[in-house]
Amino acid sequence: MTKRVDNMKAIQATSLNTQMARHDRSLVRNNPLLFQATTKRNTPSSRKIISLLVVGIFFLSGIIAPNQNAYAKTSRIKDIVDIEGVRENQLIGYGLVVGLNGTGDSLRNSPFTERSLVAMLERMGVNVRDQNMNTGNVAAVMVTATLPPFTNQGARIDIHVSALGDATDLRGGNLLVTPLMAADGEVYAVAQGPVSVAGFSIQGDATTVTQNIPTSGTIASGAIVEREIDFTLAELQQIRLSLKNPDFTTARRIAQAVNGFTSSSIATAQNSASVLLKRPNNYDGSIVDLITDIEQLPVQPDQPARVVISENTGVIVIGADVRISPVAIAQSNLTIKITETPQVSQANPFAENGETVVVPRTDLDINQGDQVKLSTLDTGVTLQDLVTGLNSLGMQPRDIITILQAIKAAGALQADIEVI
Repeated sequence: MTKRVDNMKAIQATSLNTQMARHDRSLVRNNPLLFQATTKRNTPSSRKIISLLVVGIFFLSGIIAPNQNAYAKTSRIKDIVDIEGVRENQLIGYGLVVGLNGTGDSLRNSPFTERSLVAMLERMGVNVRDQNMNTGNVAAVMVTATLPPFTNQGARIDIHVSALGDATDLRGGNLLVTPLMAADGEVYAVAQGPVSVAGFSIQGDATTVTQNIPTSGTIASGAIVEREIDFTLAELQQIRLSLKNPDFTTARRIAQAVNGFTSSSIATAQNSASVLLKRPNNYDGSIVDLITDIEQLPVQPDQPARVVISENTGVIVIGADVRISPVAIAQSNLTIKITETPQVSQANPFAENGETVVVPRTDLDINQGDQVKLSTLDTGVTLQDLVTGLNSLGMQPRDIITILQAIKAAGALQADIEVI
């Protein structure tokens, strides 16, 4: 009996070895490097090396597979930071839109439009000063634009046009040449072109229909860049990465990811909002090449526990790390309903001194919320538990805002409340 059992174990071991050998051969065929190694020399030493490689591949697959979920929670460095100095610049200008179908500014109510029109015509050689002009086809507008970083001279950018006076519609208008200036007072672009308006307004004798904003429009590629902003990024030896959401933990993780990728200490977390990045002396590329190399690195950003509420709209946003201490909550729903039903009292027919009067009748209904219960929330509850507990009390968003503020005042809410 013992001999038979040993034979069965030997057969099972042989079958297992055969299956492993088949699996190894299929793995080798699918890997070009291993397949070339086996075809060149099929010796016992080479077979040993291949076995070690196979074991190493399985070991690495066991390490990489669990990290896939963690990688899914990460973000690229380029998505969570800004490069210091690489920024947009705001441009603004004042101009005139002409060609409107009687929907422009009324010159009597908009003296700046009249003066601008007179000054423009004088530059064109037309003297209309001290003349009584009455045109509704001109509108004074403010022109705004955003100058992207590293925009070259001669490039075109989009602009936005907004009515400044009492014009009712900018459809069909054409913007005249308008210089666009930055905060330093220098002209960086010149705008001109037909205004594209998405809204409209139709008015009749008894009703008016307005869709979107007819006094605001855009001009795609409506401005030409005339001046470049001097900023040479490639010549810098160090830059700072500015976090879009400042956090000490995130800043340190960014520095660790960059240093681990480059195998050197070129990144330093200065504070919660800045990471200093230095170009290594032995690095062949410029600082632009270094930014390109590290901006794709994955980093898991951290965030503080915060509750953002808007009392005007009733919007509540609760962070995932919000926790509360043990607390009991009760919300009373006091409702007062007043109904007015006035009645008319008339005198009897043929009465000599009678008169008709209106007698007020008021019904008052008070509901103190008899079904209100005191509910408790245990310590360390998660976001889902907090939302479930508040919803179980039948509260509306505005009631929840008041409850959250009261919990914070009691010292039981372990998070910051930000009111917007």
